Amino acid sequence: MSTLVAGRYEVQRPLGHGAMAVVDLAHDRELDRDVALKRLAENLARDADLRERFVREGRLAARLGHPNIVHVFDVGEADGRPYIAMELVDGETLAELLARRRKLSPVEVEDLGAQAARALAAAHAAGLVHRDVKPHNLLLRRDGVLKLGDFGIAVLLEGTRLTMAGTVLGTAAYLAPEQARGDHVTGAADVYALGLVLVEMLTGTPDRATRLSGVPPELAATIRRCLATDPAKRPTAAELERALAHDPSAAPTAILGRRPQRRRRAPLVLAGAAAAVLAAGIVAAVVTSGSPSHPAPPAPARITPVPQETSAQQQAQALAAWLLRYSR
Repeated sequence: MSTLVAGRYEVQRPLGHGAMAVVDLAHDRELDRDVALKRLAENLARDADLRERFVREGRLAARLGHPNIVHVFDVGEADGRPYIAMELVDGETLAELLARRRKLSPVEVEDLGAQAARALAAAHAAGLVHRDVKPHNLLLRRDGVLKLGDFGIAVLLEGTRLTMAGTVLGTAAYLAPEQARGDHVTGAADVYALGLVLVEMLTGTPDRATRLSGVPPELAATIRRCLATDPAKRPTAAELERALAHDPSAAPTAILGRRPQRRRRAPLVLAGAAAAVLAAGIVAAVVTSGSPSHPAPPAPARITPVPQETSAQQQAQALAAWLLRYSR
């Protein structure tokens, strides 16, 4: 027999659990849709401070209507336990993806990093610091859209009585220096944590001392700025998003379903979709030029794929050479 929460959420199966809460797949009978239902653990439900923090998480996240942030539909209490009904993300966490892949390509890292930075920029603009940015709190949908979730220890920039000075909250491996000291934190702490996530995506470990060998210089320089010891020297989340998203109009990389294509990094670099169109045009010209109204041309030589290079500059040079070779 299934459990019915608040008279509308029919619990179907567990999705996960932590020290403070459990998350179940539930069906919302009123709106006829599946949701992720997060409830405070039963043994903690009597703690007034924890109850307040839990409800506060839902309310903070609910005010952030953004495509890269997990949507909160409802916050309430049933049977003495507060709950949060959230968007059900069809995919996996970034932590699960890294457990399978260990490392991602620079193109994938730029795409996912830009989406995460976009989410943080929206949170910071609303006056919120997440304070627990890590792969476990970044959910990747199967279509490549990244979602930031779990605002359980988020703090208002102007402060809150639920978090006292000198309290260290967050995950140790991703803490900014000022956050580890228990100092007042700003959005710069989130940027530092995301910088470590970028390092982990590229190398398999969130260690700021890890050498970024083989990483495009521009990306490596951006990451080093994120990891500056002085918070004032780090980019804002909005600046980081602009540094990583070289083509803001591009669709997200469907990292769970296909190999990503390289994107345009600068106005003079020809890559990604533009290159695909040009290449298709050349091949089409070769294939269709032998129509009945024209003399049949000699059989074309076998066309080899464009070589895949590690940096955007090398890729552009390889593409230029490829175009010259087959457009003569």
